[in-house]
Amino acid sequence: MEVPRRLSFPLVLPKPASSARSPLGAAGQTAGSSKDQTGGEKLISEEKTPESGVIVVVEAPPEDGKAARRFSSQDSFSEESSLSEERLEEEAREAQRRAEEEEAAAKERAAQRQQLAIQELVESERSYLRLLQLSTVTIRSNLQQQLQPPPAGLDSMFLHIEEVIDVSSRLLSLLDQKQLQFGEPDFPQSLCDSFLSLSSEMEAAYKEYLAHYNHVTEVENSYKQKEALWNEVVRVIKAAAPDVNATSLSFFLVMPVQRIARYPLLLQTIQKHTDASHPAYALLEQTAHTSVALNCRINEYKRFREVADKYRKTEMLTIKDKIVRLNTHSIAKKTARLGQQIKHEAGLKPKLVDEEFDALEGFFYVLENGILELLENVEMYLQHLQGFLSCRTEDFDLDMDGEKAPICYKEITTALRQWILPMFEKRMRKLIHQPLCALRDLLVGPRNLIRKRLDKLLDYEVIEGKPNLSYEEQAVANTYRTLNTLLLTELPQFNGLALQMMWSTLGTFSCLHRDLAADMEQLFHSFAQQLPHSSLSPGAFWEWAESSVLEGARRLQHLCRMVEDKLNAPDAQPLSPSSQRRLKQLTDKHGSGKIFQVMSTVVGTRDLDLNLTKGELVAVISEADSRGDRRRWLVDAGGKRGYAAASKLIRYHQPTDDPPPSPHPNLTEDVTTRRRHSYSPAGNAPLPMSQPCFQVVGAYDFTARSKHEVSFRAGEPVRILEPHDKRGSPEWSLVEVRGGQRGYVPSNYLAIMPVGAGLPPNPGFFL
Repeated sequence: MEVPRRLSFPLVLPKPASSARSPLGAAGQTAGSSKDQTGGEKLISEEKTPESGVIVVVEAPPEDGKAARRFSSQDSFSEESSLSEERLEEEAREAQRRAEEEEAAAKERAAQRQQLAIQELVESERSYLRLLQLSTVTIRSNLQQQLQPPPAGLDSMFLHIEEVIDVSSRLLSLLDQKQLQFGEPDFPQSLCDSFLSLSSEMEAAYKEYLAHYNHVTEVENSYKQKEALWNEVVRVIKAAAPDVNATSLSFFLVMPVQRIARYPLLLQTIQKHTDASHPAYALLEQTAHTSVALNCRINEYKRFREVADKYRKTEMLTIKDKIVRLNTHSIAKKTARLGQQIKHEAGLKPKLVDEEFDALEGFFYVLENGILELLENVEMYLQHLQGFLSCRTEDFDLDMDGEKAPICYKEITTALRQWILPMFEKRMRKLIHQPLCALRDLLVGPRNLIRKRLDKLLDYEVIEGKPNLSYEEQAVANTYRTLNTLLLTELPQFNGLALQMMWSTLGTFSCLHRDLAADMEQLFHSFAQQLPHSSLSPGAFWEWAESSVLEGARRLQHLCRMVEDKLNAPDAQPLSPSSQRRLKQLTDKHGSGKIFQVMSTVVGTRDLDLNLTKGELVAVISEADSRGDRRRWLVDAGGKRGYAAASKLIRYHQPTDDPPPSPHPNLTEDVTTRRRHSYSPAGNAPLPMSQPCFQVVGAYDFTARSKHEVSFRAGEPVRILEPHDKRGSPEWSLVEVRGGQRGYVPSNYLAIMPVGAGLPPNPGFFL
């Protein structure tokens, strides 16, 4: 008889959280032993329902027959398979449930992190804006008020910060307009739309501020070098912002530099914690890329500005400084540039041609020439206007108090010179002259950059064909490309703005003249009823005005012609004895038709040229030099011969011996003769006269060369004390000039003129 085996199949079933008890009771079914019909003993399995999760043990019956054992084994395995499938299904459902729970928890955590990142961006933007406004408004105003005088360069430290504050406040206002909370699904899209709409304004504001930030640090370092000033600055900052714990201006002014670099990090953090299926995910990705590109462009612009600031400055170096800077590297570099230029001029090597840059450069130089010429014309205009205002004809009393027309003209001229024209000049200087001067100063930077680009182009052409470049050569190539890109980008904008400013200046000039004409018209209308010819019709008035102007112009032209003829007339001056002896010598030798007088001092600049003084007599031998040049004449100066400029020689006319006609008919000949020879000995006293007729004046300007001589100008009246020097030589005369100064002057520098032909008569200096 075969010993029966006991088979057990443990099966662990999942137990639900809320499972009901089995209807069989807490113990389930209790298995017992019983006898079958064959008398064999079999074990009854003890089990619970599958939901209870207990272990089911199946006992095999102790049968001797093979068939009974086979059937019992098949039933056990079939039951085992069904229970395994149920177990796997339950495990799969439990794993899926757990995965869903974990996924939901992860989404919840990501949403919370996204909300925190968005909240951090917005709240930090508000704090950032508040600190900028605190530094710009409160601290800046306190420094200007409490530090007297305000520190130099204080306003320049806050340059371009207003644009940064404006773009930050606009970003926050756009977010506030949506009236959304941080946790709402539409807030990320609203944030992205606001940032993208302000990206161009943000780039324009931050790139100028970052390019200028180096100046902020320089000014603050200059403050730190003065201990007393820096202590006052720190005190004002702490008093204005006690809750910030700031000790310098750079604590606030460095915030825009840090803020623009933090935008990509915040936006990438928001994108990282946003589900890819979120509607705003693509927009967040675009915004993050835009912020990164924005920082790249700002950094590139800052690099361009650093290169421009380096090369656009004009250094005023002395020869010693230039010699000190010479070294082997600089000499080699300049030699290579010169060799490259020679190759270009000789046609040995082609020059790199950039038609776009050449067009911009040509337009810049044309614009520069126009600006400088316009500024020169404006300065000349203001100079003439100032000269016109300095001539105050209304201050002279014309003895016409009884006539109405001169009084009206005087009132009009007074108002014109004291109010209208000075205001016009002030507006001209402020609205036209000062902007043109500023524009002229701005031309220096682009001009230096263009010249430096040419030098760097020559260096670049030398290394262009090399396959492998060293570190220094790569730096040279990068510098040229940077300068070229910078000029191609910035020079069109500069040309456009400069041309626009030039046209605006011309328009302002026209508007100022229109206002001047309106003011003058209003002034004349107030006096129109009191002026003559005011009752005439417009046609008759303009006809009378035209005829009056033409008549006045004719008289003025006639007067100018008379004055010109008088000035161009040869001077007939009395000669000294030595000059008379030279005149006689030259006349006997060359004839009277060859005698010329020197109009101004001649200084020889070539070989065989003569040095001649003004008034000296010479005889012309040839009216051309040895090469046929008629601008140089061969002359005889009384023993020495040489060349002199023909433009400084004038034919000499010997004065007549007849005295000038006297305006007084009762003047006797003796008196006339004695007055004409006023420098005769003092014993011959002239007869007393009611009014003198002639006076002695300076014929030429004379500058004293010692303390025994005295200076005077041409046309200045003098008084002759002695017609000779202490040795009795008549070539020098002792005279007294204005101010009571006495001294010797050359006698041939004096002339006799009728009273009224020169300066107003002064009885103290009459003969």
